[in-house]
Amino acid sequence: MNDWLEAMRANPFGKWRIKDVEAVCADFGVFCETARGGSSHYKVAHPRMPAKLSTPFARRIKRVYIRQLVRFPDDVAKLT
Repeated sequence: MNDWLEAMRANPFGKWRIKDVEAVCADFGVFCETARGGSSHYKVAHPRMPAKLSTPFARRIKRVYIRQLVRFPDDVAKLT
């Protein structure tokens, strides 16, 4: 299991940054890329998932985004 993911699960209030989100996404084969058009959010997606997440990158990431992120790899795994 991914250490970053487990740390985020245990402490969604932590001072998480976009580099931490990118590390989790990379380990689980989830896309994490900047949105086009000058947006202040990253898009988190997987080809098998109809839903996409939007995560801000310019500041500390709020717990609501972290909670969504830690569920995403679990949801992807259920589809395989």
